[in-house]
Order: sequence, then C-alpha cells, then structure tokens
Amino acid sequence: METYILTINGGSSSIKFALYLNDGSFSRSLHGKIERIGLSGTTLAYTDTSGKEEVVLRPRRESADSEIPNVDFESAIKILDSFIVEHCDINRVVAIGHRVVHGMGQRSHAIITSELISEIKETSSVDPEHMPFEIAIIEMFAKQHPALVQVACFDTVFHRDMPRVAQILPIPRRFDTKGVRRYGFHGLSCVSIVEELRRLDLQKADGRVIVAHLGNGASITAIKGGKSIDTSMGFTPTGGIPMSSRTGDMDPGTLQYIMKSEGLSVDSVSHLINYESGLLGVSETSSDMHDLLEREATDERAKEAINLFCYEAKKRIGAYAAALGGVETIIFTGGMGEAAPRIRKRICEGLEFLGVMIDEVRNNSNENIISNSSAPVCVRVMHTNEEIVIARIASELTNI
Repeated sequence: METYILTINGGSSSIKFALYLNDGSFSRSLHGKIERIGLSGTTLAYTDTSGKEEVVLRPRRESADSEIPNVDFESAIKILDSFIVEHCDINRVVAIGHRVVHGMGQRSHAIITSELISEIKETSSVDPEHMPFEIAIIEMFAKQHPALVQVACFDTVFHRDMPRVAQILPIPRRFDTKGVRRYGFHGLSCVSIVEELRRLDLQKADGRVIVAHLGNGASITAIKGGKSIDTSMGFTPTGGIPMSSRTGDMDPGTLQYIMKSEGLSVDSVSHLINYESGLLGVSETSSDMHDLLEREATDERAKEAINLFCYEAKKRIGAYAAALGGVETIIFTGGMGEAAPRIRKRICEGLEFLGVMIDEVRNNSNENIISNSSAPVCVRVMHTNEEIVIARIASELTNI
C-alpha cells in the first residue's frame, strides 16, 4: 500500500502544503496553498499530478453589496484538515513534516512530543511572525489525528555548526548562556540548494558558495564545503538585509530613540520592525518588490527602497566573499531571487572585482546560469524546494 508524507509550511497569512509519495522517490502527488488568511478574499488552491490547478475555496460575498468575509487562522487550519481528509486517505499519511522557523537550542530535527512542543512554545515570542501559527497547526493535527507522527524541521539546524565567531553577539556574556546568539534562518532552503547544486556540479557544491534567498524574508548565507559559515539573519529573522516589511540590521540606538520620542511599547516596536519597515517603510506604498519596480520611474521613494535593498545585499555578498576567502558560486533563489532579473543585475553590479560578470540576455531570460561563460564566478538562479527537504527529514526520522 502506498503511503505519504504531508509537509506543511505555515505563516501568519498563508499555509503551503504538499503530499509526497513515501517510497524513496518522494514524488509529489499534490501541492497547494491557503492564501490571504485573516484578510478579505481567502483562497485555497491546489495542483495534483495532472498539473491542473483547482481552486476549492473562493471568496464569496453574503450579498452583492457586502464585504468579502475573511477566514481567520483557526478556521484556515480546519479547512486544511478537511481538505486533506477529503482528498487523500488520512490513514495512508504516515507522518507530517512541519517547517518550524526558530529552533533556539535544538541542534537537530525531531519527532514532536509534548515536551518538545512545550520547548517550542517558549521560543514563540522570539518570532511572532511565524511561531504562534506553526504551533497552532501542530496542535490542531495532534488533536484531530493523535496517532499521526509529526516532525519538527527547524530552519536553524543548518547553521548550528557555524564558527563560534559567527554566532556570538557583542553583548554581555550572560545573554549568550541564555541562548541569545546568531541562529540564522532559511536553513531548509539552503539544504535544498546545496543538494541540488551537488547534483548539478559536485565540485562547485564543495567549494565556496553564497546563497541569496530573496523573498518576503531575505537572507544571504556563506557556505563552504556544504556547511554554513555565516548568515545574515541573526537571533531572529528580522536581522540582516532589509526585507519586504522587516528592517534588517540597524543601529540599536535608533530603536531606543524611536521608543522614547514616540512613546512606543516593546510590542509596538516589534510590530514596527517586522510589519512597517523594510521596502514598505522606505517606499511608503508597498512591501512588494514587483510593485516598486513598476513605480520606480515616477516614484522617488520606490526607487530609494529598491536601491537600499540592492545596496545592502551587495555589501553582504562582498562581506561573505571575504569571510570565505573568495567565492566560486553565487546562487539567487526565493520568489524575488528567481523572478526579478533587474534586482539580480543591480546586486551584481559593482562585484566585478570578485569575478562576477552577468550576461544580460541570460539574466533577463531567467536562465539557470546567468553569468558570462568566461566569468570566474558562476552565478546561478535556482528554485528552492523546502518541502521535499521536509518530507525526506520526516521520512528518515520516522524510519518508515
């Protein structure tokens, strides 16, 4: 009898899910996404092996002149459970693998127990954008399907063996003993990229690689011999380069000044740095890079937001080339990294001294390799597949 691994990647406004055949090939039988959770017009769409997308939840008005009702997160989880039960035999799902963003002290992926969920809950305040929602999904499935094995796949595990100097923060040592250090994120994405690069070019994969995961959340990671050497996100996913609505790194004194001058609480500042800043804060119009690119020619604020993002990403790549002692491969991934050639071009401009030379035709066509054939540094565009990494981890841990 065929069995399956269900993977879930949940956030505050969306839940991605996929069903993988548990036979070693990990063929994907369906995948989908619930979007706009908590907003007007929540949808659930999925694609099966036929390749045809089906929308099973559409926005509907109670009447012609009424607002489209939204679906809160609790309701979205129930909708997901009903969908899974309806579209596959739940008895053939042998494990659920969850992306859990923050692992704090967890050094490995693990089967979820009551003890582990308690530990995860203790870290939820560190990452309010992801953790509370991931916990809610885990607890719902535990309640509805108590016999089903669930596995926590931590984004932080890939970075757990970074050199000590890349982990410590310049604050009193007592905080280090409490676990306040650089953890790094997008680890499952990095694993996916490293595995795929090994398949494509083993020699390059074992060399010095910089991965630019550019999406709503954005990070740059230095990798050597397949292992993380340094990464831009820090104690939380708010650190590093500017993002869609997150600040990235900034002078702590700035926050102190803002708190005092505006009379803001800690929670208010947390909301400001996670949801009001980054591209959105600088442009004052949108957190979406594609929107800003469309407005750039006529909107100076949009132009400044784009320039700041590309400048900070470029600086980080240069810094990590220094940390690695050079670089042989740069990889762009994530929604923006894979689909925004103008952003890739701007980030790479000025990196010629490292051996980076972009071929404009290849770049504009989103080819797999976008660097000049004679360039010392190979620049790639690669699709990241965190879900299949989660499926493999879940399968391995459950010994199925």
